[in-house]
Amino acid sequence: MKVGLSSYSLVKAIKAGDITILEAIQWVADNGGSHMELVPYGYSVVDDLALATEIREKAESVGIELSAYCMPANFIQPTAEEFEQEVARIKKHVDVVNHMGIKVIRHDVTAFTLPPEQMTVHYFDDHFDEIVKGSQLIADYAKQYGMTTTIENHGFNVQSSDRVQRVLRAVNRDNFKTTLDIGNFLCADEDPLVGIKKNLAQAATVHFKDFYVRPYYENPGEGEWFRTVNENYLRGAIVGHGELPIREIIRLLKEHGYDGHIVVEFEGMEDCFVGSRIGMNNVKRLWDEVTVDGWKTVIEGVGKS
Repeated sequence: MKVGLSSYSLVKAIKAGDITILEAIQWVADNGGSHMELVPYGYSVVDDLALATEIREKAESVGIELSAYCMPANFIQPTAEEFEQEVARIKKHVDVVNHMGIKVIRHDVTAFTLPPEQMTVHYFDDHFDEIVKGSQLIADYAKQYGMTTTIENHGFNVQSSDRVQRVLRAVNRDNFKTTLDIGNFLCADEDPLVGIKKNLAQAATVHFKDFYVRPYYENPGEGEWFRTVNENYLRGAIVGHGELPIREIIRLLKEHGYDGHIVVEFEGMEDCFVGSRIGMNNVKRLWDEVTVDGWKTVIEGVGKS
């Protein structure tokens, strides 16, 4: 198991000019991470091959693996021509990701910001063929590089585990899997443990985040709250400080035999450096504490002490 950080965790500092993406890689190395997932917000590599090269070389020099690359994408386009343009755009990212030596890429399949009527299963069904075709074209293109493409439970329309499963099954490519985000199921008001159990077998990488949760009828007031599909309230938390059952999630991963990359995503109100560092430390600490049998006996209240 390898614990690292998404560059998105430091996006506030990157956008503010407090740190560059190269300095962010150094920060991860200095604070106990073993890898970094690149999310191109606050910087861009698709139109800056020199920066892509610098990122690859910086990561190599400080012993940080570039574990994945996550990018926005939208296969639901008004015309066939615009669909083809979107596919071509994503392929350019795949080329640059290969240049950086990264073997996992996550692309969205719909726009992230959607009106309520486009979050429905009907909208999903109406545009299912476009989602599948686009994902197949990118997976087939990336295969020449030995790269795995993924769909994440992300973007409000495809955040529930069953919708992710439908896309995975229909795309039917051996190099098309899922980026499993333990928290994003809550955005679709799905129990995270249910979503994780359904999708874990097809996970190429796992995002660890945490949330504070309030029901729709309890407005929490000020703060960086956002609304779920069904209007409940979520706010990002430091991993281990919020309301996700992190210990049981780790137990499930261990029970399944997952031993790959864990990407910490910090989206809270606290200082991003503090939140990212504590989050990575909490994941490592809890991973060491939790065993398949040991944690199971605790929650059942029987067995070994």
